[in-house]
Amino acid sequence: MTDHVTFGEAQLTIEQVVALSQRSARAQLQGDAAYREKIAKGARFLDTLLDKEGVIYGVTTGYGDSCVVAVPLHQVEALPKHLFTFHGCGLGKLLDEASTRAVLAARLQSLCHGVSGVRVELLERLQAFLEHDVLPLIPEEGSVGASGDLTPLSYVAATLSGEREVMYKGERRSAAEVHKELGWTPLILRPKEALALMNGTAVMTALACLAYSRADYLLQLATRITALNVVALEGNPEHFDERLFAAKPHPGQTQVAAWLRQDLAVAEPLPPLHRLQDRYSLRCAPHVLGVLADSLGLLRQFIEIELNSANDNPLFDAETERTLHGGHFYGGHIAFAMDSLKNLVGNVADLLDRQLALLVDTRYNHGLPSNLSGAPAETAMINHGFKAVQIGTSAWTAEALKNTLPASVFSRSTECHNQDKVSMGTIAARDALRSLELTEQVAAATLLAANQGVWLRERAGKTDIPAPLAAMREQLATDFPPVIEDRALEAELRLCLARIRSRHWGLYA
Repeated sequence: MTDHVTFGEAQLTIEQVVALSQRSARAQLQGDAAYREKIAKGARFLDTLLDKEGVIYGVTTGYGDSCVVAVPLHQVEALPKHLFTFHGCGLGKLLDEASTRAVLAARLQSLCHGVSGVRVELLERLQAFLEHDVLPLIPEEGSVGASGDLTPLSYVAATLSGEREVMYKGERRSAAEVHKELGWTPLILRPKEALALMNGTAVMTALACLAYSRADYLLQLATRITALNVVALEGNPEHFDERLFAAKPHPGQTQVAAWLRQDLAVAEPLPPLHRLQDRYSLRCAPHVLGVLADSLGLLRQFIEIELNSANDNPLFDAETERTLHGGHFYGGHIAFAMDSLKNLVGNVADLLDRQLALLVDTRYNHGLPSNLSGAPAETAMINHGFKAVQIGTSAWTAEALKNTLPASVFSRSTECHNQDKVSMGTIAARDALRSLELTEQVAAATLLAANQGVWLRERAGKTDIPAPLAAMREQLATDFPPVIEDRALEAELRLCLARIRSRHWGLYA
C-alpha cells in the first residue's frame, strides 16, 4: 500500500473509501496541533456541560423514548457500555472484510468534524483498527436506518472497548486478545462516545460506496458486452450515430453511444446492411444504460455528502457553547440512492438477459448455431452449448428484478414510537449489493456467450472484428476457450465473476 487517505478536515471520496476497503490505501489521521485542538475542544465542552449538570440526550438521559429518564451523574460513566451491550443483538450473515473496512472509514470520517464530543484518542483507535486491519465481526441485519445503524455499529463500539470478536490476520479472535497482542489498552468509552459511534449512517453509507463503485464498472462492462453482441448478431451500428444522439442529448446516454461507436470502430461510409432496425435490446442499449450513466452523478452527490457529514445526535458547537438536538442519523438520502440503484441495475440485468436470449435462439440470432454450440455436425444433436446458461441467466435476472421493490417505503414504527418514521437505508443498501451480485452474474454469462458468438462468426469467415473488441477477445481467450463440445461452465463463470469484481479488464478512459 502506497497511497494514503487522511481523515480530518478534508472531504473523502467514494473511491478513497473503496481503496481503504481493498487495502490499496492506508488510513492516517490529520495530526496538526490546530486540528487536534479542534477535536479536544468539543470533548472539553461536553465535560463543562456535565460539570454544570446540564441535560444532554444520551449522556444524562436514557436513549430513544427513554430520554425522559434522568441518569444521575454517578451513573453517566456506565451508560455508554450499556448502550453497546443491549444493542448486541444483530443477526444474519457477517459483513465481509471489505465492507467492514468501509464501515470503519465512514464512521471515522463522520466523527472527524469535531462536533460529536469524542476524544482524539477515539479517532486514533479507529484509525489504528484500519491500519492494523482489526475488523469487528458485524452482523448485517438489525438496522432500520434510524436512529442510524445502532445495532451493527454497536459491534464497532464494543470491540474498541475490548469486547466481542474481531477478524485479525485471517482468524476470528476475541477483541480483548487482539488488543493485548498489539499492546493496546481497550478504550473505556466516555459519555456520548458510544452514542457518537453508533448513532449514525456509517453502515449504509459504507455499503453505498461499494455499491456505487461496482455499478460504475458494470455500466462500462455492459456497454462492452453490447458491442460484442452487435458484432455477434450482425447488428446495425448506425443505431449509435453521433448525429442521432445529438437530437436527444442526455449526457450519459450520449456517452454510452460514443463508447459503442468507439468499440465498433464506426466509420463513414458504413457498409450496406441486410437489416434496417435491430431489436430494442441492441438498438436501445444506450437509452437503457444511459439512465444509469446519467444517474451516477446524483447518486455520488447523495453518498458523498452523507459520507462527509456529522450524522449522530446530539451535536456540539463548542465555539458558541450550544448543544444541538436533531435527526441527522436518518438515512433517507442513502435509502433513496440505493433504492434507485436497485432499479437501475435491474434494468441492466434485463437488457443483457434479452441480448443473451437473442444469441441462443436461431429465430433471432441471424445464422448462429442453436444455443451457440460450436460442435461439429456429427455431434451437434447431443450438444447444447449455452442452453442452461441462458436458463440460469433468466433466474438471476428475475431475482434482480424482484429485488427492485423499494425498501424505503417500508418504514416501521419502532422503539415505543420514538422512531416512528425510519429510512430503511441499510436494508436498501444490502438489497442494492445483492442486485449487483445477481447482475454481475448475468454480465458474466452474457460476456462468455457474446465471446462465443463472435468466435462463431470468425469461424464462419467474418474477419472484420473492430480493434477494441479484438483486444478484449484476446484478453478473454486465455481463460475462456470456445465451447465446442459441451462442458460444465460453472468454474469459468465464477472466474469471470472474479475478473469483473476485480475490474480485471480496463474498458473506457
